[in-house]
This record gives sequence, C-alpha cells and structure tokens, in this order.
Amino acid sequence: MKKLMEIDTVDLNDEESAVVIIDQTLLPGEVKMLNLKTAKEIWDAIYLLQVRGAPAIGVSAAFGLYVLSKGIASDEKEPEAFLKKLAETRDYLDSSRPTAVNLSWALKRMYAVAEKTVKETGSVEKAVEEMHRESIAIRDEDIEVCRKIGENGLALVKPGDGILTHCNAGKLAAVRYGTATAPIYLGHEKGYDFKVFCDETRPLLQGARLTAFELYESGVDTTLICDNMSALVMKKGWVNAVFVGCDRVAANGDAANKIGTSVVAAVAKQYNVPMYICAPTSTIDMASKTGDDIVIEERKPEEVTEMWYEKRMAPKGVKVFNPAFDVTDHSLIAGIVTEYGVARAPYTESLAEIFKKKEAGAVLK
Repeated sequence: MKKLMEIDTVDLNDEESAVVIIDQTLLPGEVKMLNLKTAKEIWDAIYLLQVRGAPAIGVSAAFGLYVLSKGIASDEKEPEAFLKKLAETRDYLDSSRPTAVNLSWALKRMYAVAEKTVKETGSVEKAVEEMHRESIAIRDEDIEVCRKIGENGLALVKPGDGILTHCNAGKLAAVRYGTATAPIYLGHEKGYDFKVFCDETRPLLQGARLTAFELYESGVDTTLICDNMSALVMKKGWVNAVFVGCDRVAANGDAANKIGTSVVAAVAKQYNVPMYICAPTSTIDMASKTGDDIVIEERKPEEVTEMWYEKRMAPKGVKVFNPAFDVTDHSLIAGIVTEYGVARAPYTESLAEIFKKKEAGAVLK
C-alpha cells in the first residue's frame, strides 16, 4: 500500500467515470480510496467531509461535474436540454457546502466552458470533451498554485523557526503540497528543520487526525497541541509564525477559516507573532466586501456532543452552537500568501494588485 503522501488527494478515473478521493473521515486509522460516480455520492463526500479543504473541494467539484456530464449527455442529446440538466446538477453540488468559495468557483468555471462550447459548436459531445480538459487544467493549476504559495511563504520564515498551524490546510486539503503546509514541506526538503505545532482543531479534529498525520509521516518535527494551548506555546517563544489556510477571503482581507482561527489570530497578535493566511486566488472573493458578507456554515450538534466519544459527553437537550468557520479580521493578519505574491495591508489595494497580475497573465515560475 502506498503511503499517504504518495497518493493524490483527488484524482479522476475517466475509464470508470469516477472521482477518486481519500476518505478523510477514516484517517489516520485507515487510508481508503473512494470512487464517486453519482451526484449523491459526490454531494455526500463534500458535505460529510470525506473530501475537504477548499482547493480539494474545488478539484473534486470540477471532476465531479465532468463525470456527471457524461451521463447527462447520454440522456439529453439536445444542447438546451443538456445545459439545463447540467445547470441543475451544478446547483445541486454547489449546495453541499456554502462557505468554501472554491466549490462554486470550480462549478461556475466548468459550466461556463460547457455553455461556451455548446453555443459555438452546437455539440453536446464536444462540450463534454472540453469539460474534461478544463477539469484536468483545474487539477494541474491547483498543484502548481500550491507549490508557488509554498515558495512565497517560505520567504517569510527562516531555518529553525517554530510554526503553528490550525485545522488542515495540508496536502489533504489540496491535490498535493497544500496551502499553509506548502512552505513547511518545501522548507523540509531544504533542511530548514522547522518545529511545527498542530492545533487539534475541535470539534472535528482535522489538526490531530490529518495535519499531524501527514506531517509526521513526512518526517517533519511535529507536536500536537490542544486548541487552548496556543497561547502558552507562543508566550514561551516557541512559535515564530502562524500559517493557516482559508475557505474564503473578502476584498478587505477578512478571512473565513476553520472555527478557532480567529482565536489563534488574536493570541498571535498579543505575542507579536505574524499570522499568515495562505490562499490561492481562487479562494479570494472580491465580490464579498468584508467578512460580514461570508455565509458561515452551521453543522450538526452531534459533532460536538458525541461524535468522537464512546458515550455522549454533554447532557441531552442542551443547546449546541456549531459553526464550521469563523472570520478573522484583516487587522489581525500580517499577510495573505497567494501564488502571485504576498498581499499586505491595506488589503483592498494589495489584493486588487494581485488580481491585476493574474488578469495580465503573469506566469507562475
């Protein structure tokens, strides 16, 4: 059996018309691959966190809509009927998780390719072919973007530094490398000897189950801590930088990430530790002016009260508030690391400049 780091988190099996993912709900105990073939299976995989992390969700959605388009094309030969059914499928998949902008971004991009091809050629078959090419392009871009984020983030730290990360923005949240862990992996390859602290990340324990697992397997010096220990390790001077991913960044630099990220940011500010958001431009939503515009997903109370326990750990009937994300105010963020460079405050200006580079066709090297 291959090691975790030798497997792409998301892949396409075109012959079997399946999206292939690592079932992250079983980690670290079992590395199991799932073949997703139906819209319900793809929707469930995203909602149930079998695949999670903004970049990985985006790639899964792209592969998913392509796989489903093949079945739609066999049932709907007329271009208008094909596009109508494809749009319905797009919207269904988009409803699985509302906060991660990569989901809607990838689905819109895939549908736009199909719509454009149908209008230009009148061919449903050609539209499916172009969707295949686009889904592969989205996957390849994710790999290259994460590598470049790693290079840009690595320039912000030095050998021997202590780094704290929250949740999982590692290779399991992307196809390879990850976003927040990309600087760690690239530094590890260069012998930087980072000391990494992983927050466990309640209530779903992505830091404990996923980040600690993949970093430890890769040979990175990794220490797992409970979420409420971050202040202590920063006060002791063991942390020189915080790297986290995100699910959506607003135009002013406010960033939505896994619940608890804003607490880490506030603590980092207290102890003068720079907090960096690692975000591909596909995760930056310039249509959201501030974090107040970001819809925050709320999840089932059972995730808090009983999911990881043999016996329920809260009184029956007690009210539970279980938001999946919080929004870190831009004033707490030292920089937003993208594939086109590091944005600094004021973010309304620097993020706009990042997108100018992107729109001008700047080459990632």
